[in-house]
Amino acid sequence: MSHFPRRTFLAASGGLAALPLLADHAPGSDGPVADDRPAPRALPPEGRFPIKAVSSANGMAATKRAVELMRKGVDPLQAVVQGVAIVEADPDDTSVGYGGLPNELGIVELDAAVMHGPLHRAGAVGALRGIRHPAQVALRVLQTTDHVLLVGEGARQFARVQGFKEENLLTEKARKIWLHWKQNLSDQDDWLAPPADAEVGRFFQQHTRSFQVAGRTVRKFVRPTGTIHCSGMNAQGDICCTTTTSGLAFKIPGRVGDSPIIGAGLYVDNEVGSCGSTGRGEANLQNLASFLAVELMRGGMTPKDAGIATCRRIAQHTKRKDLLDDQGRPIFDLKFYLLDKQGRHAGVSLWGPAKFAVSDERGTRLEECEFLYERMKNEK
Repeated sequence: MSHFPRRTFLAASGGLAALPLLADHAPGSDGPVADDRPAPRALPPEGRFPIKAVSSANGMAATKRAVELMRKGVDPLQAVVQGVAIVEADPDDTSVGYGGLPNELGIVELDAAVMHGPLHRAGAVGALRGIRHPAQVALRVLQTTDHVLLVGEGARQFARVQGFKEENLLTEKARKIWLHWKQNLSDQDDWLAPPADAEVGRFFQQHTRSFQVAGRTVRKFVRPTGTIHCSGMNAQGDICCTTTTSGLAFKIPGRVGDSPIIGAGLYVDNEVGSCGSTGRGEANLQNLASFLAVELMRGGMTPKDAGIATCRRIAQHTKRKDLLDDQGRPIFDLKFYLLDKQGRHAGVSLWGPAKFAVSDERGTRLEECEFLYERMKNEK
């Protein structure tokens, strides 16, 4: 993987500090306008920011790797991309990369994005087939093109030109899960019930939830959305992040979720912080939730409070009755992973309890997410 030129990063970090501050004046006025921006927060001295990475719960290995690399001086975007590569290559993680669950035709399609805080630049790919590491392809989009997002066949051709190996990403485990879903879709077709399989049975049990609908408890299989997000901050306080996914299980071919959309699946402002998401992409896309969360932190909210406020906004904007339970709560889930310039972090979920991964000077661990709603006691 190629690296950003050292000169580029020096210009990005030094240039920001060298920009003159613009005075705030009302048009046609000689005096300043009222400044309602929050007071500047106290930040660690240059080179003394806490080196930290936060991720979804499936990202413990990713955050650990990212922090190790940042401690060695690797740029935080390179660090988080290499961190999530561990998960992208894991055949047992059915939500990301190799082994991800396929679309309704049995074809694995991947989405990913990266965003670099100091440069405020991004790269992304959507509906990418046959390439195990979409986050690395997204990084190449940022590094080698004037574009932000490449999709479908164009993204695949770009990856091949960049030297990425093409391969079949559908593992036997994912194939059996997909076939079980397909064979149980309807009793009005020619498929017979699939033979019993303990591993497949456990998978569907893990993704079945209880809802109160029309006054009764309904057990429903909720299609996995998966994904891994990882953000990292180095000792200079520079923040970068990536989100990578195989998307909604059994989706319509060509569907692109929130993960590769800047402002939805992830967003960074190097002066404020970052946010990334996993869960129902459509709800995130309709609210640009990661951008919203960063802007709330800009206004003075902590990562936890910004995440909760974002969850409330999504809940308020969910109007479809088939997406709500009897209490008017969304039946889907969304999780946000937030990191601010002061080094504070939070994981926030629509539904809890839930966990997220953190690596810093205290080591690598799972922490509890804050949440808006609590699941029924008989659910995991």
